[in-house]
Amino acid sequence: MKRTTIYSELIKPILAYVVALLVLLITGPILLITAVLIVVDSRGPVFFKQERLGLNGRVFMLIKFRSMTHEPGRLFNKQTVAGDPDVTRIGAIIRRLKIDELPQVFNVLRGEMAIVGPRPSLPNLQEKFDENGRVRILVKPGLTGLAAVNGSIFLTWPQRWVFDRYYVEHLSWLLDFSIVMRTVVVLVMGERYFYKSN
Repeated sequence: MKRTTIYSELIKPILAYVVALLVLLITGPILLITAVLIVVDSRGPVFFKQERLGLNGRVFMLIKFRSMTHEPGRLFNKQTVAGDPDVTRIGAIIRRLKIDELPQVFNVLRGEMAIVGPRPSLPNLQEKFDENGRVRILVKPGLTGLAAVNGSIFLTWPQRWVFDRYYVEHLSWLLDFSIVMRTVVVLVMGERYFYKSN
């Protein structure tokens, strides 16, 4: 079911590591400035860490910039939508620009994630996986993915899993390149752009 090629097994992991290093070097100043702004804007840690589902169902600790309040009693396992009152002022900006996702390059460097792949879900979502959902964990989760550039949060979980399965079964350098290019458009135009186009 998973498409296995020299690219998927050898070239893709090496590329992911190299790209993650380059991203870390290039965005270093952005990471530092963002960390400072988060500290100034609201109380709480700079980073938000949460268990996510990885390759073959292994759980790992995903790292993001904190974009929400850190108040006791707040639900940390809910789907966050636009206009959520728990999102901080700086959080709204870094979420829109996807800067909150940048620390995940450390997950890539640790071998837990890829640059492109299904977005990592919460472990408890595995209980709800349909046939398509079960296929998505046959590859490493990614910083961006096919579902992420086709509507992302505007899609239901089953709709996202259809995209994830397609990705797993058609994994190639050309598909990865296409997703990366579409991700750039999403960063500029917003997630609704491709959702409206579908």
